[in-house]
Amino acid sequence: MHDLVLRGGTVVSPDGQQRADVAIDGEHITAITHEVPGGRREIDATGLTIFPGMIDVHVHFNEPGRADWEGAATGSRALAAGGGTIFFDMPLNSTPCTVTPQDFDNKRTALEAASICDFALWGGLTPGSISAMGEMAQRGVVGFKAFMCDSGLPEFPRADDLTLLEGMREAARCGLPVAVHAESEEITRGLTKRLLAGGSNSILAISAFLESRPVIAEVEAIRRAGVLARETGCKLHIVHISSGKGVAAALEARGDGADISIETCPHYLFFTDADLRRMGALAKCAPPLRQYQDRESLWTAVLQDHVEIIGSDHSPCPPAMKNRENFFEVWGGIAGVQATLPVLVQEGVYGRHLRLEQIAALTSANAARRFRVGTGTRADFVLVDLAGYTRFSEQTLLHRHRASPYNGCKIHGAIRHTIRRGEVIFSEGAVTAVTNGKLVRPNE
Repeated sequence: MHDLVLRGGTVVSPDGQQRADVAIDGEHITAITHEVPGGRREIDATGLTIFPGMIDVHVHFNEPGRADWEGAATGSRALAAGGGTIFFDMPLNSTPCTVTPQDFDNKRTALEAASICDFALWGGLTPGSISAMGEMAQRGVVGFKAFMCDSGLPEFPRADDLTLLEGMREAARCGLPVAVHAESEEITRGLTKRLLAGGSNSILAISAFLESRPVIAEVEAIRRAGVLARETGCKLHIVHISSGKGVAAALEARGDGADISIETCPHYLFFTDADLRRMGALAKCAPPLRQYQDRESLWTAVLQDHVEIIGSDHSPCPPAMKNRENFFEVWGGIAGVQATLPVLVQEGVYGRHLRLEQIAALTSANAARRFRVGTGTRADFVLVDLAGYTRFSEQTLLHRHRASPYNGCKIHGAIRHTIRRGEVIFSEGAVTAVTNGKLVRPNE
């Protein structure tokens, strides 16, 4: 008798799909075949699609220190409800930010006590933190995150070009990637200063915010980061690219010899600047939501396999931080950790002929390979009803603050079960986890 059998579903991997049973014993897959013998527990997966458990490489669960913004307990439960089994927590906005080995140890302890999903940790690359990178690599960070523009937090300053150059050299020595928020500080700061100096009501407007962060700011920063990565031999990961032009800049840098992986987010594939103008603060993020044609060119890049990874960039905050008179002072972050798979099903499968195999690659396999957290025989799965719907509302969202631009949306793709290392941690709308998650290190 197997511990758990998933019976009669369509099993999808980047290499194909098949109707099969899945046998799970302990934390591992022991068979994917037809007519697996009985299990002590069985899940009828007839009519369901079985994807690898989602690896979300970009979340801000903000613990320790700012668990009132989110926290690993609520964030990981929301991730499980969205089909996720592993997340990579960013070094900010926790307090302190994860820029020293002690910060890493404190965050690991906090997440092990609270999270129901497994997790990896990004370290920070900021001025003054380079000397700590080697020891953080020994601790098990999955890579190092840097901002090329103001992060919005004084305690996590941007990496100037010299810091980025020297940090990439150290990351290459450690054999780890550097992830960059790629927007030009010079362009965004200069435009913002000009708009604020105008003294008119336009400084409060959404249009002014969009004007302050144009696509060229993203393109220029990506090109510059690509040059530094090529010079240092560092693996470079560009987070949350928001436009087709941004992807084209990354591909150009890759063609010139840089080792680059490309990430985008579900909100850039689902919303446009028109939604930002309609919803306001709920939909503010950086880079901002783009025009319709930018979204469509980004989708073209996804369909052509030029984008490797979809990460949520889940970055919530207390409601008061979304309620500011001056739109420039509103916290920029979208709560969307439960939306990734439904968006890919709705907009991709039903709207644009995205293959199921591509979803498996975008949400799991490519991240596992790029960041060397290969799941191997780990029994991590999400069972999805492609014909079903997810209704987003304050009642169905599980993260701490329920305000989200997805509220009110009815989207194809219903998450029925999420399985992490053989344990069903989410099932039919309810969190069912008994054990907590654990740290995942590169090469494990």
